[in-house]
Amino acid sequence: MTQTSSTASEAQASLTAPLIVPNPHDPRLTERVKGIDQTGAAIETNVPVERPLTLYLNAQEIVTMMTIGDYPEYLALGYLLNQNMLKYDDVVTGVDYDDDLEVVVVRTEHHTNFEAKLKKRTQTSGCAQGTAFGDLLEAVESVALPKAELRTSWLYEMTHTINTMPSLYLEAGAIHGCVLCQQGKPVCYTEDVGRHNAVDKIAGWMFRHHVDPADKILYTTGRLTSEMIIKTVRMGIPILVSRSGFTAWGVDLARQVGLTLVGRAKGKRFIALAGQERIVFDQNLDFVAEESMRSKRKGGDRDD
Repeated sequence: MTQTSSTASEAQASLTAPLIVPNPHDPRLTERVKGIDQTGAAIETNVPVERPLTLYLNAQEIVTMMTIGDYPEYLALGYLLNQNMLKYDDVVTGVDYDDDLEVVVVRTEHHTNFEAKLKKRTQTSGCAQGTAFGDLLEAVESVALPKAELRTSWLYEMTHTINTMPSLYLEAGAIHGCVLCQQGKPVCYTEDVGRHNAVDKIAGWMFRHHVDPADKILYTTGRLTSEMIIKTVRMGIPILVSRSGFTAWGVDLARQVGLTLVGRAKGKRFIALAGQERIVFDQNLDFVAEESMRSKRKGGDRDD
């Protein structure tokens, strides 16, 4: 196994340009596959890969995830943090990743509270998943999100930059993206076969590099569900934006915790259903372009 190490100064060196961006030409992330098109003509296309990644917290096996395989250390840390299995004040002594075994181990200075609770659940009930989700709801109820603002000029700059930036989605499709932004500038852009993996990578990156969430905006290509709201709140980010739509429970949770929730952000359009008081309308819409056809994702005229 190889041990990873990073410093906070790497992440804070400059937030004027993306620190992590998609690498659509990484040969490890896609495969060339042959087939035929609607006319019967032979074609060859790129498709994203899926690889299993088994996560351990100390000696406890937690989950096996399907992922494209980049940034396994960030994914592991972010998953544990967003599932409330790892606390932000827990001391992480190492993150070990073995590519051959497809295993990542997060080691902490002391056994975590989650390991004790998991043992108790195993002894008393087979319904651990519901209890874990209940724990997540309890964890966000006490969170006080920072004051912040969302200028519409930042929103339009951000969505245009994200939609036109080279990405695995534009190269191969069948992928979700999440982007951490400061004002209108992307600073960490991750992709994966599931939007939850993508946001967990950002959570792990923020934790590893001590990135302050107070002035950040989280963008996702996926729906604004209750789980996405919980993850965003767990990360301490006050604003969540998506090109897709909402669920009723997601909106209700966002209103309860004071999260600004903006959906269907495509071209000039967007809808805010929670936290509207943070929005500053400073952009003249006459100077905002509609979304190009190349940037449109699946179901461009409906929720993804």
